[in-house]
Amino acid sequence: MEPAPLPTLSTAVLTDQVRAFLERPLFLSLATIDPDGAPRQALIWYRLEADGGILINSRVGRRWPANLLRDGRVAIAVADPDDGYSWVGLTGHVVSVVDDEAAALDDILALAWRYHPDGPEGSQLDSFRDFRRISFRIAIDGVHDHLED
Repeated sequence: MEPAPLPTLSTAVLTDQVRAFLERPLFLSLATIDPDGAPRQALIWYRLEADGGILINSRVGRRWPANLLRDGRVAIAVADPDDGYSWVGLTGHVVSVVDDEAAALDDILALAWRYHPDGPEGSQLDSFRDFRRISFRIAIDGVHDHLED
């Protein structure tokens, strides 16, 4: 399954400083567009991929994944929880959708271990298995950071 086609956009290059910031297990604020054109935000887990893209995952049936399937454009903000003045803003677009149940489940389990290195709770893992998941891979088109040099 692929999102609605988007114009070809160049992929931004992440600096080492931005990459190091995004490799931390922080929460990502994802902005998508509702069918009526209104913005929608969600705080979610993510993983920076080796190619500089972003992987995100959700339970099927939530509004923001439905928005991404219809319109793959996103705006993202990732803030340092200890210093709200230190943050990275990204714009991007969905380049692939993983709706294969086993692959999307693998993605959320990997994210759970990323955010809970000592091991996610059993009840959380059970809930991931109880609901169908979907993953999105996002290419970054623009970067603006507010990080100290």
